[in-house]
Amino acid sequence: MTSRIHKILHQLLLVGVYGALGVLVTLVTVFVIIMNDRPDLSVWHTVDLDEEFTADSEVSTFAQYLELEDRLFKELDEKVYARISDSDKGQISRYDRGSLSDPDQWPQNWNHSFELPVDEPRAAVLLLHGMSDSPYSLRSMGEALHDKGAYVVGLRIPGHGTAPSGLVRVTWQDMAAAVRIAVTHVAEQANGQPVHIVGYSNGGALAVNYALNAADDASMPQVSSLALLSPEIGVSKVAALAVWQARLGVFLGLDKLAWNGLLPEYDPYKYGSFAVNAGDVAHRLTNVIQQKIIQLENNGKLGNLAPILAFSSIVDATVTAPVLIEGLFNRLPKGGHELVLFNINTMANIEPILKWSPNKMFGALQQNPQRFYTLSLVTNKNSSSQEVMLASISPGADDSVDTDLGLSWPADLYSLTHVALPFPPDDPLYGGTPPATKKMLHLGDIALRGERGVLLIPASEMLRLRWNPFYSFLEGKVIGFFELGSQ
Repeated sequence: MTSRIHKILHQLLLVGVYGALGVLVTLVTVFVIIMNDRPDLSVWHTVDLDEEFTADSEVSTFAQYLELEDRLFKELDEKVYARISDSDKGQISRYDRGSLSDPDQWPQNWNHSFELPVDEPRAAVLLLHGMSDSPYSLRSMGEALHDKGAYVVGLRIPGHGTAPSGLVRVTWQDMAAAVRIAVTHVAEQANGQPVHIVGYSNGGALAVNYALNAADDASMPQVSSLALLSPEIGVSKVAALAVWQARLGVFLGLDKLAWNGLLPEYDPYKYGSFAVNAGDVAHRLTNVIQQKIIQLENNGKLGNLAPILAFSSIVDATVTAPVLIEGLFNRLPKGGHELVLFNINTMANIEPILKWSPNKMFGALQQNPQRFYTLSLVTNKNSSSQEVMLASISPGADDSVDTDLGLSWPADLYSLTHVALPFPPDDPLYGGTPPATKKMLHLGDIALRGERGVLLIPASEMLRLRWNPFYSFLEGKVIGFFELGSQ
């Protein structure tokens, strides 16, 4: 009797396993069909640019990096701009020469690395942009720091500023190698003055990665402080699966599976399409950061880390603030660190339709009641005012120090976004006020109303805030943190 029961159970188990495998195969098949039923790939999705920098490139100086970059952009002209099809041309086609989206229509093409030199620098600053972005994203910050006497370098991180295909092959090691070259160059230009790094999103992760390694290796050029905007310290666990989608595409010979998103390339300084590999790079880089933090904790060297000033929206949908707190700030020893969070606009009356919950945020903050960093919150002055203040709690303090910022929430905004932080309201491309000339593309406020499926730009992209109404506060805070406030 017992053996018969075992046999029946074994049969049932096999049925369950085969059933589960059948469901999995069906789901994968449906997924592949859906992903492959997207628009055809264009030349900028498939081009292989041989002149892109990699960790194996025979490049050791920033001057050599720029020479290679010049060859890269010439290659881009030959392999992409000169070869786009008639169907890919249009008024807002980035790769159609003379269009509104053509970056060469600007006085300066900000997809390239740039330098803002001074004869006698008070400091030197390296700017590191985000994933799928370009040096343009930190242009305003760089110009402000330069005005305060800093020698500024904006690095074009490998895989960026050219064609989205650059993100299909790039590795985090390529990016980190370029950062090391750029920091060395910036330190040489500093003439003994402090060296700082400003990192936005993935650039924030690269900045932290460099600073962690420098804290462990005194022979590396040292940095005095880091300013991080929407820093990528941890990403969704789903990102770990990204590499398998790409591998499945290679196995099946389906190039479209290398892409999470295939959108028109209408933005002169940011890719519309997003490669699966980019998510995998972010996942691997943030894992390396976590491992390095643990190593430095165990070796008693985490206190060597340069002071960090970080900014994040509490409802950042790309890199969540609780992960920033748990993965970095809760683990920092004393060292002059500060985390600035931007609250939602409590006057926007969005509570009835608000999906976000503060529970994870509170949970992350409660994990470390000793807290060795200053915690600051930009929030409404009271429940009936659009005006904002800065509430700051120093380490060991029980009460906050409140500062009136002289700024207010625009009435039609309910929160900041991941992408908004580096851009002032008057940014000519992403700002809230269109430029005077109609010869330049403006993407800051294009929330048009009408029928769905009619426009080239998805509604979700148009509705996402691209500029920061509190940018002047953020910029001033960074300038003060770098001790460049007076000149």
